[in-house]
Amino acid sequence: MYETARKKYQAWGIDTEQAIKKCGDIPVSLHCWQGDDVMGFEQGSGGASGGIQTTGNYPGRARNGKELMADLEFAYSLIPGKKRLNLHAIYAISDTPVERDAIEPRHFDPWLEWAARRGIDLDFNPTLFSHPRASDGLTLSHPDKAVRDFWIRHVKACRRIAAYLGEKQGTPCLNNIWIPDGLKNPPADRLTPRIRLRDSLDEIFLVKYDKRHIIDAAESKVFGIGLESYTVGSSEFYLGYAATRGINVLLDSGHFHPTELVSDKIPAMLAFFEKVPLHVTRAVRWDSDHVVLFEDETKEIACEIIRNKAEDRVLIGLDYFDASINRIAAWVTGTRNMQKALLNALLIPHDDLKALQDAGNFTKLLVMQEELKTLPLGAVWEEYLARQGIAAGWYAAVEQYERDVLQKR
Repeated sequence: MYETARKKYQAWGIDTEQAIKKCGDIPVSLHCWQGDDVMGFEQGSGGASGGIQTTGNYPGRARNGKELMADLEFAYSLIPGKKRLNLHAIYAISDTPVERDAIEPRHFDPWLEWAARRGIDLDFNPTLFSHPRASDGLTLSHPDKAVRDFWIRHVKACRRIAAYLGEKQGTPCLNNIWIPDGLKNPPADRLTPRIRLRDSLDEIFLVKYDKRHIIDAAESKVFGIGLESYTVGSSEFYLGYAATRGINVLLDSGHFHPTELVSDKIPAMLAFFEKVPLHVTRAVRWDSDHVVLFEDETKEIACEIIRNKAEDRVLIGLDYFDASINRIAAWVTGTRNMQKALLNALLIPHDDLKALQDAGNFTKLLVMQEELKTLPLGAVWEEYLARQGIAAGWYAAVEQYERDVLQKR
């Protein structure tokens, strides 16, 4: 099947061997929080809050670092390609309780050691939700300076941790700031909270770290649960902030209006920013963080990365948390679909299509785009998996792991 597919693609001027090799070199950062429903390891945590929510109660949720690492390791064994791991600050590992503004690099040494043994690099996120000091939906934009200062100290600590991780692992660690700040009902003042957020971020970024160790980013959102009427950290706010402060803007494919497409935003950002971090998710009418599917927008996101030769500039991370299905299957399905989308994009003659567009030959462009859709991607995908050492029938292994491990928790 692969040999037949290889010849079909060759007729279009596409080298499947090169595509397979390149696909395996593009890292995708898995989000640790799918494995435990965004609970983290803090004592007494009641789960996600601050405009986000995990739905479902499938058995087998990871309850500590040992279980989460084991689940991740099993998931990684079923996923092809180069992988990273995206951590939140609430996954600090400590024998004694530690407040968020006091976390230190040493609290993530166990993750660093675990990842290093497996050839996996880490990314990081401050956690400005699911905490008493974020109970009213405001953190870095809070009118109370004491609350703002607490969260400023937390994000400063997280930047220090990210720079430490990046230096130790030898690749930059993406440190992405997302805050829940917003209001449920119509605001009386939209500007002042944004001024407070701007000033808080300015204080956070006073400390300069080596860019070889850390990539700073901030992430916008349209709204959250209970914060439907106003979001302080809007897209326009962070675009302006990043452009004037020399940081990056992370694009989450669930954080925009339903008719907006992140795939269209990627090339717009590439025109102005050196790095474009992503959180790829699947929004169903709103930011519901469903498991990533091999659907049109996922494929188009991958195409924008590949056709613009931006594999080193676009930082691909995933972000979803589904507790209604087996969590490992969710990890594997979503990450494989991102990888499959990348392979699909690598099997498209982008230069030829661009030439047709520039020549104004829109009829042939349309015809070619449609013809390409039915080329035998599946056979190349199966060959890619085989060369990555991934056996067929992976879900049977997940079912066995569920019986042997998850159901006993």
